[in-house]
Amino acid sequence: MHEQITPLSILETLGEKLTLSVWAGAEYLNNPFSHHSFSDDSASLVGYFNSIHTSQVQVIGSVEKSYISNLAEAEQEQVLTRMFAASTVAVCVSDSLQPPASLERFAKRYQKPIFCSNTSSTELITRLRYFLSHSLADKEILHGVFMEIISLGVLLTGESGLGKSELALELITRGHRLIADDAPEFMRVAPDTITGKCPPVLLDFLEVRGLGVLNIREMYGDSSIKLSKYLRLILHLTPFNQAPEDRLNSIQDTKNILGLDIPVIPLPVAPGRNLAVLAEAAVRNHLLRRSGHDASADFIRRQHKAIAEDRG
Repeated sequence: MHEQITPLSILETLGEKLTLSVWAGAEYLNNPFSHHSFSDDSASLVGYFNSIHTSQVQVIGSVEKSYISNLAEAEQEQVLTRMFAASTVAVCVSDSLQPPASLERFAKRYQKPIFCSNTSSTELITRLRYFLSHSLADKEILHGVFMEIISLGVLLTGESGLGKSELALELITRGHRLIADDAPEFMRVAPDTITGKCPPVLLDFLEVRGLGVLNIREMYGDSSIKLSKYLRLILHLTPFNQAPEDRLNSIQDTKNILGLDIPVIPLPVAPGRNLAVLAEAAVRNHLLRRSGHDASADFIRRQHKAIAEDRG
C-alpha cells in the first residue's frame, strides 16, 4: 500500500517551513515520485545536482549554480539533458539563489517543476529526505493493538474475543502507553527498523468489548498516548489449550513483516491468569535475552553443575 507522493505534496506539507515557491513548471506538480525501498540509497531521493548519479529531487546550491553557469553552451545542454531526462521529478534551487535562465527551458521540455527556496541546501536536503523516505516507504496495516511497554514497541495480536483490548486497557492503567488500536500502520524505514503509528481517525481511541469506544487521552492524560514507536516484539494471545508447552524454555517464533523478522512470544489465555503481569514479564525477559542473559540457559548450567558436583 503506497500513497502517491508528488511535488505538490512537498509544497503543501513543507512549503512554509522551507519557504518553497514554484519558479517554473507549475503545471507538472502532480508528477508522482517513484516508490522508495528501505534498501535504496537515501541519496536516490534527494541530493545535490548530479548528472551522473541522479536523485528524484536535485538540489542546486551556489556551487552547483556556478558549475552550470560556467559551462560552455554545448556542455550545459548535455549536462542538463542528462539531469532532466533521468529519474528527476523536481529541482530545488536553495539559498535564495536565482535559478540559471536555461533551467526554465528544460523544465518545459521535460515537464519537471522547479522550486526556489530561501533555505540552505543542507537543511533542504535533510528535510526533503526525511519527508520522502517516510512517505514512500513500504507500508502495511496489521490487526492488533500497538503499545509501548517498558519502552519497547509491542504489538498485541490474537483471535477476536481473546482480550487484546482488555489487556491493553489494564497495561495503560499500569503506566504503559497506547499507540494504535485495531489497525496500526507500519512502515520499514531502515534495513532493521519498522516504525508503527496510528491512523489519524483512530488516534487516542481504544475499543473495549462491553464498554464501547474509549478516549484514552481524555481518561488517562497525555502521558498515556505515544504517537509512534519502533516495532520490536509481538505478543500473540492464544487459547491456553492451543499454546505450545515447554516448561523450561520460553517459546519464541518470528513473523515476517515488510521483509523483517519480528520476534513473536505466545501469551496463553485462561481464566484467572493475570495477562498484564505476564505481558510485562514477557517483555522484560525479552529485553534480558537481547542483552545476552538467558534464564533458561542459566538454569540448565546450574543443573549440570549440581549434577557434576553430586557425582564428584
